[in-house]
Amino acid sequence: MENTCKIPSSSTVLFSCSKTNLIMLKKFALFILIIPMAACAELAQIGTELLEVATAPTVTRDQAAMGLKEALSIGLTKGADIVSVRDGYFKNQAIKVLFPEKAIKVKNTIEKIPGGNLLVENVVEKLNRAAEDAARGAKPIFLSAIKSMTIQDAMGILMGDDNAATDYLKRTTSQELYSSFNPVIKNSLSKVKALNAWEDIVNKYNQIPLVQQVNPTLDDYVTEKAMDGLFHMVGKEEKAIRKDPLKRTSDLLRKVFAVQDNR
Repeated sequence: MENTCKIPSSSTVLFSCSKTNLIMLKKFALFILIIPMAACAELAQIGTELLEVATAPTVTRDQAAMGLKEALSIGLTKGADIVSVRDGYFKNQAIKVLFPEKAIKVKNTIEKIPGGNLLVENVVEKLNRAAEDAARGAKPIFLSAIKSMTIQDAMGILMGDDNAATDYLKRTTSQELYSSFNPVIKNSLSKVKALNAWEDIVNKYNQIPLVQQVNPTLDDYVTEKAMDGLFHMVGKEEKAIRKDPLKRTSDLLRKVFAVQDNR
């Protein structure tokens, strides 16, 4: 009988290869199953870390700008609300409007006469009431500055110092804020009769023999002090948002300031 050599068909070859692959896969699976549990835990941890890196959220420059604007809006709103209520200035020792430095001689002299202390306390309280009243008008100016912030500004603030945003507001709004704030202060001083109280104390001082008469303007002084107090509270809120994750009250805030945390 003649010997013949049968050439396997392509389907047979493919089938043989498939069987071989299946055997190899089974062996590999068995090998994985017998790896010590510690090694499995290590492999799982590596896989988890790689997954976290691969899926970590990224922040675009536009998102950074949006996040910063939201953060500043939250900060200034809360800061302004705090100071614009009764005793917002008067009982906050950090920003309380004190007796004008230029008239400290008036204060010291008046306090020596009967009832002088009450006159001084009355003036100081009314100065703070005026500041509290005027603080309500600051929001639109700040919000306008925040809205016009460029992406470059936002990125610089995000990666800047703890008071970078507050410094930006001072730099971009102080002149406009003063122009709008001062008339409000004047009206507020009149409304709470601070000017009358001031005139009483200055007139009483000027009646004292041999003193150099004074008449410092109150509206400029209170305007500057009210602005300082407002910026102080805005800065306080900015630092809180930067340092305390619980102050980041939205997904966008958390996402944006995570970039700052990892700088």
